[in-house]
Amino acid sequence: MLMKKKILIVDDDPRNIFALKLTLKARGYAVETCTMAQEALDMLQADPDFSIVLMDMMMPGIDGYEAVRIIRDTPEIKDIPVIAVTAQAMPEDRQKCIEVGADDYVSKPIDVDLLLMAIEKLS
Repeated sequence: MLMKKKILIVDDDPRNIFALKLTLKARGYAVETCTMAQEALDMLQADPDFSIVLMDMMMPGIDGYEAVRIIRDTPEIKDIPVIAVTAQAMPEDRQKCIEVGADDYVSKPIDVDLLLMAIEKLS
C-alpha cells in the first residue's frame, strides 16, 4: 500500500490552517498542523517522517525565516523539504526565503494548483 505523504502546516492564522488542511486532506495527504514555529521544530524533531513543511514566514516569536534556518542546521531534519508561504510577494521576498533554505515559495492568497505542483515536485 502506498504511504500517504505527511505534510506539516505551520501558520499562526487558524483560518489559513483550516483552508489548507481541508484542501490537502481532500487530495489524500495526511496533515498535521501547528501555529508556532517552535512547536513545528519540536514536532519535526519528535517525528522527522514528514514529506514536506508548509511554513508561514510571518509569525510572532520565531518567524518562518529563523525556523527554516534552524531546520537546515539540524541534522535529523535538515533534508525535509520546506515551502515558504507568505503574503509578501515581491521578488526580493522570494529570494530571502530561498536564501534561508526554503526549497520553494508560494504567496498568499495561495494558488492551490501551484501549491500542489510544488508539493509533488519536492516530496
